[in-house]
Amino acid sequence: MEQSYATTEPARSEVDALAGATVLEFGTPWCGWCRAAQPLIAGAFASHPDVRHIKVEDGPGKPLGRSFKVKLWPTLVFLKDGQEVARVTRPASLDAVREAMQKIA
Repeated sequence: MEQSYATTEPARSEVDALAGATVLEFGTPWCGWCRAAQPLIAGAFASHPDVRHIKVEDGPGKPLGRSFKVKLWPTLVFLKDGQEVARVTRPASLDAVREAMQKIA
């Protein structure tokens, strides 16, 4: 599991070409919702260490977040072979993240 948000984001074409299970996490290090969700996200990744985690710092004008229509942080996009399978925005429970993770793992 990634601990910090990357300030350089991959291109959408790179994300679409990813093989296997991937979670894209959009947020910022200063976002209270993002910080509060970290234990829930970590809990879901604890039982799925093989799932790729890409943590992207999002904001106005950031193309990757806009291509996924991200409006609130954190937004977790669960991908299987580059295709969105599930999405969790502002997770309120570990179960919400685990259920989405099960769809791609």
